[in-house]
Amino acid sequence: MSARIPADRRALVDWAVAAGLVGLLVVQVLTLDVRGSEKAGVCAWALALFVPLALRHRMPVALMALVAAGGLAGSWLPKAVTDVEAVGLILLVAVYGGAAHTSGRRTVAAGGLTVLAAVAALAADPDGFNFAGVLFFSLLFGGPWAAGRVVRRRRVGEARMQEERDAARAAIADERARIARELHDVVAHAISVIVLQARGGRRLLDTEPEEARGALSTIERTGQQALTEMRRLVGLLREDGPDLPLAPQPGLGRLVALVGQVRDAGLPVELAVEGAPVGVPPGVDLSAFRIVQEALTNALKHAGPARARVLLRYEPDGIWLDVSDDGTGGAGGADGMGHGLAGIRERVALFGGDMDAGPREGGGFAVRARLPYASER
Repeated sequence: MSARIPADRRALVDWAVAAGLVGLLVVQVLTLDVRGSEKAGVCAWALALFVPLALRHRMPVALMALVAAGGLAGSWLPKAVTDVEAVGLILLVAVYGGAAHTSGRRTVAAGGLTVLAAVAALAADPDGFNFAGVLFFSLLFGGPWAAGRVVRRRRVGEARMQEERDAARAAIADERARIARELHDVVAHAISVIVLQARGGRRLLDTEPEEARGALSTIERTGQQALTEMRRLVGLLREDGPDLPLAPQPGLGRLVALVGQVRDAGLPVELAVEGAPVGVPPGVDLSAFRIVQEALTNALKHAGPARARVLLRYEPDGIWLDVSDDGTGGAGGADGMGHGLAGIRERVALFGGDMDAGPREGGGFAVRARLPYASER
């Protein structure tokens, strides 16, 4: 792709080209052996062209209208005036600009004015209407018009490709942000389980070695699962290709295993499922799993000695989640806005759902969220 000229430098070039063409036309006309009134008329026309010529990228139709008007007036001027080189150059620039810098109705208007200027030029030809004249003026006006349309088509294609590239970059950025959220969920949950199991295992190491071995097994299993998922996610962050060998994402089908893992970590959890899955969209499925995972991780870290309950309800138009505990802790901050809850709110907002999180009556903490299907369908 060719390098683009900076806008300020291109504007300076445009004004310089306009001044050169107008100045050349005035000088050439003043040297002709024609009447003073005819010279004055052409010079006035040349000065009227100056601003539209300089702003031909913005005013191509106005420039073409002045050129067409000059062509009609030129029918009554001596041939020596219409034959000067500057007139031909201005004509080529105007026709090209009308084709290259217009679209829609403006293109129709510029095309009509181009045809009008061509007919006027043909009418002013001393040889009159004949095949050679029609062919000549068709090429004279049609050539720059065709070149202008080709350049415009290429420019529009480049702009469309740039928009597609920008959209692809935005999609990649969104995907990387999503993967970063996934990494946060994986790491936060795994480390919480590992720390709690290590703490409990250390206390039981001398008195109840079997229980300590169970804690070590849970640490090993949780660490392996976390490492596997983290390797996959980090691999996606490093990958730039369009075709990625993606491993299956976790979903509500793994909810029983998640609850079992949290139980092994020391938090008794009851799971209740109401309704039947009815083609849950993949994004909703993944986000619902991550919301439950994050809520249970918060309970593990902050609820203290407690019991938790997970309610998953499949509704006709969405999923309802209720993760509550009866502990004495909170959500990890006095304002109830820890990083985990912020991530949950972001996921719920992404699907246009509703979320509520806060202390329960009688003690404990609850996270409730509803994810509609419609935003994914």
